[in-house]
Amino acid sequence: IAGKGGGGLAGTETATGAPWAVILGASSGFGAATSRELAAAGFNICGVHLDRRSTLPQAEAVIADVQAAGREAAFFNVNAADPEKRAEVIQALKDRGARVRVLMHSLAFGTLRRYIEPDPAQQLTQKQLEMTLDVMANSLVYWTQDLFHAGLFDQDARIFAMTSEGSTRVWAGYGAVSAAKAALEAHIRQLAVELAPHGIAANSIQAGVTPTPAQSKIPGADEMLEGAKARNPGGRVTTPEDVARAIRVLSTPGIGWITGNVIRVDGGEAIVP
Repeated sequence: IAGKGGGGLAGTETATGAPWAVILGASSGFGAATSRELAAAGFNICGVHLDRRSTLPQAEAVIADVQAAGREAAFFNVNAADPEKRAEVIQALKDRGARVRVLMHSLAFGTLRRYIEPDPAQQLTQKQLEMTLDVMANSLVYWTQDLFHAGLFDQDARIFAMTSEGSTRVWAGYGAVSAAKAALEAHIRQLAVELAPHGIAANSIQAGVTPTPAQSKIPGADEMLEGAKARNPGGRVTTPEDVARAIRVLSTPGIGWITGNVIRVDGGEAIVP
């Protein structure tokens, strides 16, 4: 879906010549907020999302906002972990002559089950664990590889992956996702080193506990939010817009020397016991 041309970065680029941001998980939460924020900053948005009919209006609202900012919106309602669908998206970007300045990984599709249950039928299975790791961690590597070899990364490009404090802490039923977040951070470190000679920076973004559709599915989500609010020095929980604004700043040209980090965007939440 192509938006109309408008004022680009610093008012110098049309939508056709503007850089692109590829947002994995673009229809809600961090991905939706970042799509809107980067569109306002002059980026065209390639959004990859997986929505049923009931939640599709979320994606349509993001598309409308991107287009209202005068940017192109190319959205794909597909499984981001499917190699064939990934190839289709990348080909579509090549056909548009896109130069990808930002790749954001914000996929939240995993199994929330305990490892050990009295009834083995209720505990996490091998298939569920491997699926969670594949979607929420390993897919970042595959998207990066394919974009790189397609020659789509722009100069001074940035890669961002959404992690959480859960990468190092235990929460009931969060084990598979916790493992995926830990793996995601390891992937970012490796990519940061391997891509440094090519001028591409990679960082993990650790948001504080944030009310998003994905967060609401975690067992004890309300308790988690209340606990975060109580201990956060700012007296509130993190919002998707807090994260989106940070990514906008970190996407500014010329600061690609910041790479290989876990960057907290949480108002100091993680440093308070």
